[in-house]
Amino acid sequence: MKKLLLFTVLLFFAYQNYAFANLTIFDENKKFGIKDKSQNVIVEAKYNKIIRLGDNAFIVQKKSKFGIIDKNGNILVPAKYRHAERVLGKYAKLGNYGDFGLYDETGFAILPPSYDSIELLFGGMLLTYDNYLYGVSDFKGRVLLENKFDDIYMPKPNIMRIQYQGQWYEIEQVSSQTLTLPEDITAVKGSDDFKVTNIVVNTGVVSGYSVLTFTDYLIKLISSISPAHEDTIDQLMFSQGAETVSIFVKLTWLPMYPVRYARNYYKYIRNPNNGPLSTVRNKLKSKMK
Repeated sequence: MKKLLLFTVLLFFAYQNYAFANLTIFDENKKFGIKDKSQNVIVEAKYNKIIRLGDNAFIVQKKSKFGIIDKNGNILVPAKYRHAERVLGKYAKLGNYGDFGLYDETGFAILPPSYDSIELLFGGMLLTYDNYLYGVSDFKGRVLLENKFDDIYMPKPNIMRIQYQGQWYEIEQVSSQTLTLPEDITAVKGSDDFKVTNIVVNTGVVSGYSVLTFTDYLIKLISSISPAHEDTIDQLMFSQGAETVSIFVKLTWLPMYPVRYARNYYKYIRNPNNGPLSTVRNKLKSKMK
């Protein structure tokens, strides 16, 4: 029985890779194209880069812009984006500045190209950032949390911490090691699977509340050291087509770094919800109530 199961799995993967096994990427005059097993040219050598996407498509770079084509060379997403990142091998995050979207290998926009950033979370969820506010979606394109939250992060796979109007809340899925938010987020309140807690930013004993400790903030700090710097490096890497080594080897990013960093730093400074002055602002708000 085990041998039969193993054979079935191997057969499945062999079938999934069949189309690509019969295709080869060739270069001509420092450009790349695609040939079939008979060496017939399917896609002319006109792309700067060709990166496999899932089982039926490729991320391609034409001049300095990225898009998606299928295995026959048909354009699924026009090459109009400066940044490209492959997510979990079969999804592509494409965008410029403020119009990031997530696409599958058919070119379908799972998340529309309207976000400032899209990042991967635990449990097959996606953290979206739009107009200084965070939200959560899934790989089916369903919006689990609308973009109306000051901050969202996950210190553990089964715990999500959310800041809304200066107040912190924690959602813990006690029945599983990985958090899976329902499409109707209001269902967590009456469910035995979830524990929802208010968190206060104070030390000492606080009756009826959890305490957001220094360790919690340290986890968050380590996971996002110098966000302006990280955004700048990420953007420059993505403009190289997801080749995370070439940008450091070639050092072509150095002339672009100062201007791009200044732009990202300004974005974080003027963030009204989660910028450097947000803690002071929230304390003042609470005192004025």
